[in-house]
Amino acid sequence: MTENPLLEGLESDRRAPPCILVVYGASGDLTSRKILPAIERLHRRRQLPGAFALVGTARTEMDDDDFRDLCRKSVPDAAPGWDELVKDFRYVAGEYTATETFDRLKEVLAEVDDQRGTHGNRVHYLATVPSLFDDIARALGSEGMHEPRFDDSFVRVVCEKPYGRDLGSARELDEAMHSAFREDQIYRIDHYLGKETVQNTLALRFANTFFEPLWSRQHIDHVQVTVAETVGVGSRAGFYETAGALRDIVQNHVLQVLAVCAMEPPATLDATGVRDEKVKALRAIRPWSPTEVAEHVVRAQYAAGWSGGQQAKGYREEQGVAPASTTETFVALKLEIDNWRWAGVPFYVRTGKRLPKRVTEVAFTFKAVPHLPFATRDSRGLSPNALVLRIQPDEGITLRFGAKVPGGAFEVRDVLMDFSYGASFLQDTPDAYERLLLDAMVGDPTLFIRTDEVEQAWQICDPILEAWQDPSFPVATYESGSWGPKEADELLERDGRKWRTP
Repeated sequence: MTENPLLEGLESDRRAPPCILVVYGASGDLTSRKILPAIERLHRRRQLPGAFALVGTARTEMDDDDFRDLCRKSVPDAAPGWDELVKDFRYVAGEYTATETFDRLKEVLAEVDDQRGTHGNRVHYLATVPSLFDDIARALGSEGMHEPRFDDSFVRVVCEKPYGRDLGSARELDEAMHSAFREDQIYRIDHYLGKETVQNTLALRFANTFFEPLWSRQHIDHVQVTVAETVGVGSRAGFYETAGALRDIVQNHVLQVLAVCAMEPPATLDATGVRDEKVKALRAIRPWSPTEVAEHVVRAQYAAGWSGGQQAKGYREEQGVAPASTTETFVALKLEIDNWRWAGVPFYVRTGKRLPKRVTEVAFTFKAVPHLPFATRDSRGLSPNALVLRIQPDEGITLRFGAKVPGGAFEVRDVLMDFSYGASFLQDTPDAYERLLLDAMVGDPTLFIRTDEVEQAWQICDPILEAWQDPSFPVATYESGSWGPKEADELLERDGRKWRTP
C-alpha cells in the first residue's frame, strides 16, 4: 500500500508504555462494541507496546478461554495479529464488592506482570453500570490496588459517564473516587472529546489568524448545537427512564463541546491550559432559575410516526416505559454566556431521539452584513455566513458564504466550502475511544474531564431538573421522524431566528 504523504509523522511516535488494561464490566456491551475494537485498532496501528495485556473482570461466569473467544467475536474484521495478542488476555469472574474477586485479580495481575513485562503499570477502566463506580473505586482503595506496585509504576482509573445524576451524587462519587485515587490519576471519559472535529476546533481557532478574530459577539449572531439520533430507546428503556436526554447528552457531551467552542485561548495546549479555560467558559454560562426554565427550556417525548421508512411507536408505548412517563427524549434550550466574548450571543441546543437524521454539529451563524448594495431580486438566495463543525457522522467543517452566480446578471447566492477528514487525509479518522484509550495509557489527561468541570456542568443542569419535578411542567410531544415539537421552534422564533436543517 502506498503511504499517504499527508499522514507523515502523524501519531506514528505516540505509543503506549508497557501496561495492563483492567476492564471492569468486561462481559458487557460497552466492552464489546467500543473498548475491544479500539484496542484492536491501536494494535493494528502499532501503538500498543509489546508488553501489553488486557485483563477483564465481571460477574459473568467465564474462564480465560471463554473471554478470549468473546474478544475475537467482538472484532470480526480484525487484522491477523489480533489472535496473537488475545491469546494472553485473562479474565476474573466475581462480585465487585467481594474480597475474593480482588484477591484473585491481584494474583492474575502479578502473573501477567511477570509473563508480559508490564512492570506493574495499570489502567483500571470502569465500564460497568454507573451505580457500581462507587463500590469498585472504594474496593480498589481498600485492597491497595490504587498504589503502584513499583516506585516507577503508574496506576490510573478511567470512569465512564454519566458522572452522577445531579450535583449531589456527582460529589458523592467524587468522594469515593478520591478516597482511593488522586485527581491526577482519575480520567473521566467523554468520547465526544475524542472526536477529530472537536479536537480540530482548537486548531481551527488557534492556528489560523482569520478565524479567531471573528470568534466573538462582534461578528457572531448565534450558535446552534444539534445532537440528533434517528433511533428510539429500543432495549435501553430501563436505563433511559432513569436518565433522559438532559442527563444522557446535555450535561456531558453538549456542554463539553460547547466549552471547547466558547473557551478563551489557553496559554498552552496541555491539560492544565485547556481544562482551565473550559471551566471558565462553563462558569460563565448563566444557570436558569427554576422559574426561568419554562421560558428557556423545552422537554418533549416522541410520539408514533415514521422513522427511516418504517412505522415507529411512541416513547410511552416502548417496552419498559411507564405509561405516564415524563422522561424527556428531546430537549431544546437557550443558554447565555456572561463574559466579554459572548455577552448577548444566544447558544441554542437541541438533542433528541427519533429525529430525521443522525447528526451532531455546531453551527456558528454570523451577523448579516450592514448593507447589501445589490438589488433585492439579486440577493434572494443569500443567507448570513455560517461555519458548521460536523462532529458526526461525516466529520469535517463547512463554510457558507455568498458568491456570484455565473452569467450576465449580478445574482448572489449561498455556496459551500467543505473540508472532510476522509477526503483530505485519505483514511478513516481514528475512533474516539481509540484516541482516548491511548491518552489514558500514555498519561495525557487533556481530553478528559476534571472534577471542577463536572460540578460546573451539573450546576447548569440542576435547576432544570428541579423545575421538572413540578408535575405541572409541560411535556411536549413530537412525531417520530420530525425535527422536534413546535415549542422548540417557538424558542427561536421569539428571538427572530429559526433552527437550521442539517
